[in-house]
Amino acid sequence: MKSKTHPPRIDALRAVTRTTGDAASVDADGDLELESFTDVDLSGRDLTGLTLRECSFDGVDLDDANLRGARFLESTLSGVHAPVLRMSRSAWRDVVVERSRLGSAELFDTAWNGVRIRQSKLGYVNLRGSTLTDVIFEDCTIDELDLGGVTATRVAFPGTTVKTLDLTRATLKHVDLRGLDFRAVHGLEGLAGATVTEEQVAELAHLFAAQLGIVVDGRDA
Repeated sequence: MKSKTHPPRIDALRAVTRTTGDAASVDADGDLELESFTDVDLSGRDLTGLTLRECSFDGVDLDDANLRGARFLESTLSGVHAPVLRMSRSAWRDVVVERSRLGSAELFDTAWNGVRIRQSKLGYVNLRGSTLTDVIFEDCTIDELDLGGVTATRVAFPGTTVKTLDLTRATLKHVDLRGLDFRAVHGLEGLAGATVTEEQVAELAHLFAAQLGIVVDGRDA
């Protein structure tokens, strides 16, 4: 039977020619277009309000850079390193993040549309209050994914492991959790609107019982 869960709708980024960017030009409220940055250290920089249009970051260090309110549009981030990523209230549209390592990622109150994150290792990802539309986490390892209060539409997690998933007060529509390996879930009521496998339902039943203090004993009396 055909699944009623709609997959994320993500178009491939168009092939473009970029010029080599100057790290000094990456600044707060900057507006960069068709530039590439390789092995650049932007750690600790004030980059609030930065806009990237069809740009690429490859091997860039963003540790503790202030990217609050930044806009990343039709851009790629590969091999990005950020033990602390500060990007609250940012906007991501048609963005690919791959082979990156992010520790504590402050991404609350963000808007993601057409975002693919793949083959990346993430620590605590705080997306509370964000709007996620057409998003894929693919082949990622995430310690804690906080989706409290998010509005998520057409989001999928193929090949991804999340140790702790928080869905408190989340609003989900066409969110596919079938490819997700999770260890703990907070805010189980927030799962409404998600698609899971029969095996995951059994796991969730154990989590639900533990949350309510119910002892599950399969032995006959």
